[in-house]
Amino acid sequence: MNRILTMVINNLLRVPSAWIKLCRYADHADQYPEQERWNHISHILQLAVKTGNVDLQVTGIENIPVPGTGFMMYANHQGMFDVLAIAATCDPPLGTVLKKELKDVPFLKQIIACTKSFPMDREDVRQSLTVIQSVIKEINAGRNYLIFPEGTRSKSTNDLLEFHNGSFRCALKTKCT
Repeated sequence: MNRILTMVINNLLRVPSAWIKLCRYADHADQYPEQERWNHISHILQLAVKTGNVDLQVTGIENIPVPGTGFMMYANHQGMFDVLAIAATCDPPLGTVLKKELKDVPFLKQIIACTKSFPMDREDVRQSLTVIQSVIKEINAGRNYLIFPEGTRSKSTNDLLEFHNGSFRCALKTKCT
C-alpha cells in the first residue's frame, strides 16, 4: 500500500492531463485505435512503476505471441500491484476479466472501457458464462486477455490458491496460445 501511495504523491502534477486524456479515450473508445489507447495506459503505468520506486525485472517477454493472434495470459495474483506490473511491461494490448466490484472505481472504470475488459459477477453463474463467451469471441477476433485463475489475491506469501476451472475455458474453446 505504501508503494501505491508513493506513486500517487509523486505523480500529482501529471494526473490531471493523463486523467483527461484517459477519460476522452474511455468515452470514445471506438474512435481511437486500440494500440493508441493501450500506449497511453502503458505510459501512465510505467510512470507509476518508476515513481513508486519499483524495480521490475521481466523475463520471458519473448514468449508473448505476436499482436493480432489473440492469446490468453494467466497469472497468479499476489498483490494489488500485479496488474500494474503486467500491463506496464506488456506491449500488446491486454483486456482483463476482473471482479464486478472494481467496475465503478475511478481510473479502473476508464481502463476497463479502453481495454474492453469484462467485469464478472462471481456469484452469478449465468453472467459469468456470458463473460466467458464474450472473451472467447474477442480472442477469436485477435484480442488478448489476462485472467487471474485464482479469482482473488493470495494474502499469504507465495502460496497459490485453488484455480477456478471456468477461467481456462476461454483458452480451451479458442485453442489460442
